[in-house]
Amino acid sequence: MRTTLILAAFFVLCASGAHADPCTAPVTGYKAGAVVTGAVRYVGDADSLCIGQGSDPKTWIEIRLADFYGPELNAAGGRAAKQTLVDLTKGKEAVCTVRQSDRGAKTYSYDRLIAQCRIDGASLGDLMRGADVKEGGNGRSTR
Repeated sequence: MRTTLILAAFFVLCASGAHADPCTAPVTGYKAGAVVTGAVRYVGDADSLCIGQGSDPKTWIEIRLADFYGPELNAAGGRAAKQTLVDLTKGKEAVCTVRQSDRGAKTYSYDRLIAQCRIDGASLGDLMRGADVKEGGNGRSTR
């Protein structure tokens, strides 16, 4: 019975496209104002992405955009919003300035560094809003 439940859960996750993001670099220890740069290697949803200098996911830093609060993947428009962020960023060089959470002094939220990111000088939050992506999601923004 237990094996059946585990297999069922596995197949549901696979069918839904859910998987862990590949970014595994630590995000603690960064101070507000620090700048991290790298090519956008992976986009998790409409407001999180991974940047890194090389091809090793162990060095990729996951970023939670500080200036855009995207819809959840399973919400209306969530997958399209993620695709917009992919189209705007994938493979491009991002310059991200670390920010503090609006919930306290931390500069990370779960496993993501909170930062405002720019590509070619333009804020990703502004680019997403300019692409008519509506902000949304569960809970408060980290801005």
